[in-house]
Amino acid sequence: MSLKIRLARAGTKKRPYYHVVIADSRSPRDGRFIEKVGSYDPMLADDSKRVTLNAERATHWLSVGATPTDRVLRFLDAAGLAKRAPRSNPERAKPGKKATERAEARAKAAEDAAAATNAPAAE
Repeated sequence: MSLKIRLARAGTKKRPYYHVVIADSRSPRDGRFIEKVGSYDPMLADDSKRVTLNAERATHWLSVGATPTDRVLRFLDAAGLAKRAPRSNPERAKPGKKATERAEARAKAAEDAAAATNAPAAE
């Protein structure tokens, strides 16, 4: 049985609230879980109170082999319970093919316009 440390959604529509739970990876997101080890309330203004974790139980489950999801790993890293490797995708910031083509066309048009204004008048 592979275990996950993940978020289970609670709360009402447009008022999210999440429980940090230990669950079998095959069980549904808001379904059956083994143990609740914390909570996350994204609606709170105070950042320090948004996430509450039972550090002792979380470290126990990590030692047993439970794998946290990406968001939960961020919480565990902030609490100092697990290490999260920084992620970097420099390709993501680059514009796509069509945007690059449009930019090149704009640059060429500006270049042609500048050449036309700088050319002496033929008489």
